Amino acid sequence: MSPDMVVEIGRQSLWVIALLVGPLLISALAAGLLIGMFQAATSIQEMTLSFIPKLIVLAIALMFAGSWMLDLIVTFSRDLIQSIPELIGLP
Repeated sequence: MSPDMVVEIGRQSLWVIALLVGPLLISALAAGLLIGMFQAATSIQEMTLSFIPKLIVLAIALMFAGSWMLDLIVTFSRDLIQSIPELIGLP
C-alpha cells in the first residue's frame, strides 16, 4: 500500500465525516442561534431553555437525515472493504 493510497483513504474518510455531521451541526447551529436571539430579546437566561429545543431539533434532523447518513456510511464501508485486496497488493 503506497502513501498515496493512505492519503486518499484519509481524504475520503474526512469527507464522509464532514457529510455525516453536516446536517446535525447546521440544525444545532440554527436552533442555537434562534434560541440565543430569543433569550437576548426576553432576558431569559435559563440554561435548560437552550438545551431541550436543541435536543428536539437534533432528533428531528436525525429522523430526516438518518437514512441518508446510514446509506452513506454503509456505502463507504462496503467500498473500503471491497478494496482491501487492491490495497494489500493482491491481483
